[in-house]
Amino acid sequence: MRQGNTVREPRHRTPESPGGYRLMDPRGTDAGIWGGKSTGSHGRQLMPGNVVRRGRLVRHGSIAERDHDVPLLERFDDENAPPVTPKEIKERWVNFHRQVRLMSGTRLQRTAGRILGEDTWRYATARFIFRPAIQLLRRVRKSVKPTVVTKAAASKTAEIFPVNYRPLRVDFALALLDMPYDADDVHVVVIDETDAQPADIVSMINTELNETSAEWLFLADSSFSTDMIRFAVATLLTQASPRDDVVFGDEDGPNEYSPILKSPAVGPHTLLSYNVVGRPALLRVETLFGAGGFSAEAGWAYEHDAYLRMNERGAHFRHVAKVLPGGRPPAGFEAARLNDDTCRVVQRALERRGWAGVATPGPLGGLVRWRPEIPTPAPSIDIIIPTRDRIDLVRQCITSIEEKTTYPNYNVIILDNDSVQEESLAYFATTAYTVVPCPGPFNYAKIVNRGVEHSRADYVVTLNNDTVVVTPDWLEQMLALAALPDVGIVGACIHDPDGHHEHEGIVVAPYPQHLRTDTNYPHVDHFSLATRDVAAVTGAVQMVERSFWESLGGMDEQLKVVMNDVDICFRSQMEDRYVVYTPDARLLHHVGSSRGKLDPIEDRNRFLRRWGIFASFRDPYFPASLLLLGEKMFYFPR
Repeated sequence: MRQGNTVREPRHRTPESPGGYRLMDPRGTDAGIWGGKSTGSHGRQLMPGNVVRRGRLVRHGSIAERDHDVPLLERFDDENAPPVTPKEIKERWVNFHRQVRLMSGTRLQRTAGRILGEDTWRYATARFIFRPAIQLLRRVRKSVKPTVVTKAAASKTAEIFPVNYRPLRVDFALALLDMPYDADDVHVVVIDETDAQPADIVSMINTELNETSAEWLFLADSSFSTDMIRFAVATLLTQASPRDDVVFGDEDGPNEYSPILKSPAVGPHTLLSYNVVGRPALLRVETLFGAGGFSAEAGWAYEHDAYLRMNERGAHFRHVAKVLPGGRPPAGFEAARLNDDTCRVVQRALERRGWAGVATPGPLGGLVRWRPEIPTPAPSIDIIIPTRDRIDLVRQCITSIEEKTTYPNYNVIILDNDSVQEESLAYFATTAYTVVPCPGPFNYAKIVNRGVEHSRADYVVTLNNDTVVVTPDWLEQMLALAALPDVGIVGACIHDPDGHHEHEGIVVAPYPQHLRTDTNYPHVDHFSLATRDVAAVTGAVQMVERSFWESLGGMDEQLKVVMNDVDICFRSQMEDRYVVYTPDARLLHHVGSSRGKLDPIEDRNRFLRRWGIFASFRDPYFPASLLLLGEKMFYFPR
């Protein structure tokens, strides 16, 4: 039986107990503690954050004693790495393109693949001969008969994400027969939040936390059946290791056809934006105690607040890429209930980090727009713009910077890669900005590195000459993040000239591609709207502290045209500096206007070999069960 896709059984409720919670034993009767052992009640209401430990605890060492330094990224091009042959690289490409054709290709492509063979000279020849005719036919059909999408069809498409996701019906009682576990390991608290106040719930959970001798705590909503809760607990427990402090799964969410899929790693900046952990989750009791338990002052954001404090203490989070029952109730996503409390806990998290800033409600319930203050005095910023001629683009780009930008302390450095047009040379001779000659064949990485060498600013921004500034405070938004001590590179939201999203971070699933909520991620959720940690951002707009850029050795000039921007983002993370995307800095991009169709396969193969793409690489900050094939997201639980 495939796990991870579930349909909820009919939910049931039990009579409410004082404070809106109840405890259930493994047999489904209301009989004290559901798993774990109690040392008895002392008739005392414990203050959140002032929890006293009683009873036995199975310990696997403190956070400091446990090894958490497991690399999220790994290079495969050093002298100790096994060699990757050209044949293996070719096979990776073939398998990837086969997946794309099978999942996202047209019916004609799939039929031809079956008849002629996917990886044969016959298929390649047929594709070469007939592709121009098919492309022409598509253009004619598009111009003559535009596609009309009805409201009903659009609504249904928006409700199902990923496109192939269908919840499976699971007999949880039957599944549990093959999933034995020790109930004493987990203390399950079933909560009914319908009429309760969060302060009462937190106080009672902390009391139970104080009394239990179990290793793990599991919070579940009362609307889930006993078997559903036990199934979620057992599934997570089988994946838990001694080094884990929180083990959490994907959840159904308010819409069972659009589950909440989570990433393998909990990005600390994403966690400030929203509760990326949620439920179902096992929390190590000892670690939770070390973080102060749950706080009544956090209101309905008490779990989010606990995850933030545990994350600050270096807790290790393990994600289980299965959609499990035992998640949050629908009310747990309501803006009216969550927003004020969530902003308050995020504001306090910023203060604990020593980051002056503000947290305001975002467009969805529980989503926060947080922005640290920029350093004072205002750091200097050099905006580095490479170009070869195309002064029409350069002038448009710089005019937008001058007319829109509100940040005062910036300069522009133009990198001239062998421009020859008289208009270009005249512009360079009269501009007030620095022009740095960068002669030789087009090598984006080398050109940008030369520009940074000529900079004396605190921060540099790489900016394509075919971009246009949209948000006046774009530099402030990016600098506020780039100046954080744990951030290496910051990227922005980019639109095309028609206003469609072109770049909202780069995801590697399984190949690096731009996330675009207008096309390949047509789903409005917390993830798509958040300031978040990402695997990479495009070099079309990147901000980085100049000294950090230099410590990385700049861009790899062996990656001459493509993947140099993604590569430096990966290397930043290997130096413990995060890459962060912000949706609040926006620019337009006339994609490909300057580079044209340059796209050397040598660059891509070198990148694949270095980072294990199509092999062991997993994007730390994108759901592990999502694959981006063509323009569609597919669900493949791992």
